[in-house]
Amino acid sequence: MDHKTNTIKAISELGHFLSQFTTKSIEKDESVLFNDLFFDGFKHQIKLSEEHNGWFSEKNILFALESWAKLLTTEKLTNWITNYPIETVSQKKIAIIMAGNIPMVGFHDFLCALICNHEIIVKQSSNDKHLLPFLTLYLTKVAPELKGRVLFLEQKLEGFDAVIATGSDNTARYFEYYFKDKPSIIRKNRNSLAILTGDETKEDLLKLSNDIFQYYGLGCRSVSKLFVPNDYNFDAFFEAMYHWNPIINGAKYANNYDYNKAVYLMSEFKMLENGFLMIKEDESYASPIATLFYEHYDSLESLSEKLNQDSSKIQCIVSNQLSDEHLPFGSTQTPKLEDYADGVDTVDFLLKI
Repeated sequence: MDHKTNTIKAISELGHFLSQFTTKSIEKDESVLFNDLFFDGFKHQIKLSEEHNGWFSEKNILFALESWAKLLTTEKLTNWITNYPIETVSQKKIAIIMAGNIPMVGFHDFLCALICNHEIIVKQSSNDKHLLPFLTLYLTKVAPELKGRVLFLEQKLEGFDAVIATGSDNTARYFEYYFKDKPSIIRKNRNSLAILTGDETKEDLLKLSNDIFQYYGLGCRSVSKLFVPNDYNFDAFFEAMYHWNPIINGAKYANNYDYNKAVYLMSEFKMLENGFLMIKEDESYASPIATLFYEHYDSLESLSEKLNQDSSKIQCIVSNQLSDEHLPFGSTQTPKLEDYADGVDTVDFLLKI
């Protein structure tokens, strides 16, 4: 078998392995390859990951794993990669600097480099360092030819041909300077937003609640801002959010809620709140944890113009399909393989180095 077929086979076996870990249950499937070697060990890594980072609840970790398991099938991987000339690539060393805001957030970059047959040097975030090295061990057991292709590094990056780095606006400036002589994809802060018209059904708003609260709102695909018409009534919105109220039982979330609420009250900012979510009128796209910013719009045309101008700050837009480019409610946290961060085709970049 050629490299592409081999790698897809190994990654789909990884998908099969991950399919045992879902938000409903963790259940051993005897048909999974090398399960006796890896199943209990991965359960332990999930526990370690949760203990190490207060934002990585078991539910959030399992949501991420379940989402990846659904994508890592032979059919989906083949359909994704079929139009890229992967056979022609010459192997290079790719450094990947990963963020740690949500579980497995750097996995898509890792997957792209792996499927392009490159060597990979991974610099993980200290916030998310348990899951990927273990899954890489599983991959190399399934496909021994991948051994030595992935290196996890804690010290200074050296000896690489290109870099993919994800961080804040501040670290991006450092990355841009530090990697100025190398081909690179450097990602900065981006946020996601929802456009409401007032015509949304209860079902639409229930789906939107997942876009807002999944991963505590920490992902770049988490909705942190609403655009609403001038006469918008938030009653139906708050009603649809209410089933997420157990989120306030997480200590980190509750502390942020209390702190931000105190700041707003002391500053006499006007806001609405329901005991676990505050909404505040604000022009910024990036809202603090437990807070959602909103802004009124006069017309969808003028809003569209504004969002085009601000496109470098926006990861994705959800609406009731007001545009072909918008995502439907409830879909921001389950991107497809071909949904590249910041709209930059990672595989295309990796094939042209």
